[in-house]
Amino acid sequence: MAGSVNRVILVGNLGKDPEVRTTQGGQKIVSFSVATSDTWNDRASGERRERTEWHRVVVFNDKLGEVAERFLRKGRKVYLEGALQTRKWTDQSGQERYTTEVIVERFRGELVLLDSKEAGEGSQTHQGQRTQSNNRSQQNSQQTGGWDAPSNSDLDSEIPF
Repeated sequence: MAGSVNRVILVGNLGKDPEVRTTQGGQKIVSFSVATSDTWNDRASGERRERTEWHRVVVFNDKLGEVAERFLRKGRKVYLEGALQTRKWTDQSGQERYTTEVIVERFRGELVLLDSKEAGEGSQTHQGQRTQSNNRSQQNSQQTGGWDAPSNSDLDSEIPF
């Protein structure tokens, strides 16, 4: 394989409110945990079983960090995309530890609020900002004579080979 892909997509619920830190350079870092669950029926007992996985998420994107800080709360359902990253650290007893996190960075991540619990308008605001930026990029490409994707009416129904 010539290349590789490090991409994670999660849909789950926040385990607690996000923690916000600020670097010396003024960049916000927002971290939180997301729970995802798998359910299945146990063949032996016939009982329905559930396993919950906890994922540590760190946001290094100022705009998404601001959305996370303002609107994410414990229990909220989110969709997020990021990349896995493992880092090594030393605990208080001097033992080396490893932790794997989902990193949401600028140009390499996405965060979408999926429910309207407590802050329904926050979800609309975030999507409105995305729609606004999409409209702006379409206007810019039209003004500069850039290439736009063909509409459905432009596409031929026949396969060219």
